[in-house]
Amino acid sequence: MTITDLTHRELMTVEEVAEETRRTVASVRWLLHTKQLKSGKVGGRRLIRRSDLEAWIEAGFTEAG
Repeated sequence: MTITDLTHRELMTVEEVAEETRRTVASVRWLLHTKQLKSGKVGGRRLIRRSDLEAWIEAGFTEAG
């Protein structure tokens, strides 16, 4: 496994998160801006850990339940 493989699986761009959650890029950026979804900046790019995305999704189901 290379660092590229790990990065591809574990770190997602804003656009990838938008596609996976079926939201607009703007709405994902709003979630990041309001700190509802965690992210980090790596090499000038805003990246989201897959585990943070999954935790945000789970929290949504917990609140609804």
